[in-house]
Amino acid sequence: MAYWMVTLLVWAFMFPGQSTRYVLSKGTIFFRSDAPLEIIEAQSEQLQGVIDPATLSFAFSVRNSSFHGFNNPLQQEHFYENYMETDHYPTTTFSGKILDPVDLTKEGDYIVRAKGILELHGIKQERIIKSKLTLKSGHLVASSQFTITLQDHNISIPRIVYQKIAEQIQVTVEAEFTLE
Repeated sequence: MAYWMVTLLVWAFMFPGQSTRYVLSKGTIFFRSDAPLEIIEAQSEQLQGVIDPATLSFAFSVRNSSFHGFNNPLQQEHFYENYMETDHYPTTTFSGKILDPVDLTKEGDYIVRAKGILELHGIKQERIIKSKLTLKSGHLVASSQFTITLQDHNISIPRIVYQKIAEQIQVTVEAEFTLE
């Protein structure tokens, strides 16, 4: 199924008939594998997302083949084909609700916990991810840092490259939303 179709279905399911919501206008997801023999970093600017301020529900999606900035083309190829298997698992999604009470009509900085289902590499896992929300002049900025354990999502590291790929991957998300 096409990436945009998956995103549209998630949005329609999460926010039926909503007229006021924050829609991601610019976003970056960055990951870093800090292994003993190699550091691997990549990012994607094709993050999509929406937050419903009335229900505090959210949905995010990123195309796994949109990551770039690897140390070399072979690293990127291995990421797409051997680890993320983008032909079988084209997207990663995270959807759920903000747990902490927050009024997204009032400007300010908020530290919140987002609880939802992270689907990565075909494995769904419930996660609580701490995030910072900043609302100013009608724009909402969300930022978060968290760790993904490869084993939790059935991503195996071949023995030959075990010292080059970390078992835990650091993820940073920066997202800017506008009210629609």
